[in-house]
Amino acid sequence: MADPGRILVLEGPAQSAGGLDHLAQGRELVRVDNLLHGLALLHSEPFDGVYADIRDPAVRQWAGNLMQADHILKALPDGVAVVNADLRILWANSTFEAWTGGPAAGKGFYDALGSPEILGPDYSPFHTALAGRTATTRLHRHDNHYLELQVTPVLEENSPIVQLITLSRDVTAETHQQQKLDALHQAGQKLSALAPDQLAEMSIEERVELLKTNIRQLTRDLLHYEVVEIRLLDRQTGRLEPLLEEGMMPEAAQRVLHARAEGNGITGFVAATGKSYLCPDTSTDPLYIEGSPGAHSSLTVPLIAQDQVIGTFNVESPETNAFGEDDLKFAEIFSRELANALHTLELLTAEKRSTASQSIDAVNREVVLPVDEILTAATAVLDRYIGHDPEMADKLRQILVSARSLKQCIQKVGENLAPARPAAGQAEAAAPRLKGLRVLVADNDERVRRSAHGILGRFGCVVETARDGQEALTMARLGTYDAILCDIRLPDVSGFEIFQKLRKAQPNARTILMTAYGYDPSHSIVKARQEGLRFVLYKPFRVDQLLDALQAPPEEPPSPNPPPHSESVPV
Repeated sequence: MADPGRILVLEGPAQSAGGLDHLAQGRELVRVDNLLHGLALLHSEPFDGVYADIRDPAVRQWAGNLMQADHILKALPDGVAVVNADLRILWANSTFEAWTGGPAAGKGFYDALGSPEILGPDYSPFHTALAGRTATTRLHRHDNHYLELQVTPVLEENSPIVQLITLSRDVTAETHQQQKLDALHQAGQKLSALAPDQLAEMSIEERVELLKTNIRQLTRDLLHYEVVEIRLLDRQTGRLEPLLEEGMMPEAAQRVLHARAEGNGITGFVAATGKSYLCPDTSTDPLYIEGSPGAHSSLTVPLIAQDQVIGTFNVESPETNAFGEDDLKFAEIFSRELANALHTLELLTAEKRSTASQSIDAVNREVVLPVDEILTAATAVLDRYIGHDPEMADKLRQILVSARSLKQCIQKVGENLAPARPAAGQAEAAAPRLKGLRVLVADNDERVRRSAHGILGRFGCVVETARDGQEALTMARLGTYDAILCDIRLPDVSGFEIFQKLRKAQPNARTILMTAYGYDPSHSIVKARQEGLRFVLYKPFRVDQLLDALQAPPEEPPSPNPPPHSESVPV
């Protein structure tokens, strides 16, 4: 006997149970009183027909909703599925079935998706939904796709929950982007991260090389850039000095660029404006200057630390339009991490150099005057032995050479550390003629002699000191100096007398007399001016007055009036 068939009956509130006797006639009538249940049955079980009484207003509304829902669910980019209490799929839209590779009805929800990994935050979303609460979690499929899953219970008054609606959204692109951002942040933190024992062992150059190695690895493995150029801004010159380059032409890597909006390519423009620049086609961009062979697009972002541009990060590609907004976003994030790493490295370098420089300065302060005493004592003894005992004179000369060599070695180490001390670099640039100038300072005040070493040594002068006229005169007779600074109130000789003797011993040296607040009871300065004195310093004098006296051309006589004492520093 043939199967009479099955009919799905959509019952409205006005539908009477006895009004369908004419429809039955041996057929199985499957009655449902809500649309979702009917849809689930239609997709999971065979039916020969669907019956709905269109005279019932509720049925007409269901039918209209059904047609609208069908259109919406087919067009929806998210996956929708109706699941029963056993987590078996009763119905799924076309998007969901595209993920499962075919019809999903009758399959377990997780089985249909290939048993994905549940990433949380809710690790039992269906259990939560069956308890009457909406649950949200994230799934990771084995094809490396990520789904944001929301499970909502279908609530019916005074009835247990037997159906759940799942809404799944593909968040693969967002997740991959966030993973890349997290990786960039973690990698950026490791760019210049060093353990304390490594910091103590590594030189500045080794730290820079380690940073370069980390940058190369990060740009290649994480950002997948093959052509990279990083330049750092020298604030004193405005030049963009190359730090690292990969894939650039040699002439491009060595090209002199300045932080200027015009005439210095995209890199100069970015450094000058502090704004990122996306070049989709190098052939039509007026700012672009050829960097890598065959480049057709580029991306350049500023390196900013402490709200100041410290350099640029540039990448290029042989493809046109190779970089988009996402690439720009990633490059800017990487540049922030890179700038922080460079700033940290600069601080560590400055701290290390500053510590070493302070140590050298401390050693120098303690050594200079004792060495000067050795020099004056050895010179005085040498003065007695010259012409009488050649062998002893040679030994004394060797002592003098060794003592001077000691001072020069200390000064040389300090000069090598000068880049960490901007003031020293600016001082040397402001007075370049003073570097290597040999200066003899004669003063009975130890503070003056020590200050002379500190101030003039900072400008690269070679300073030696004497405590009285006899020591100064002996040093002048047996040494060679470019300038002599002498106080007019030495304990053993008058100012005018020492001036005459020093001029005779060192006729080519510039002789400068010093006096305290213009006090000159013996009129040494007046007499010395009549003998050709041109430079006088009145204590306390400013450092710039001392520099002017040492650098001024001999033909320019100084002003006869004492200089003002404002903004004075003791020397």
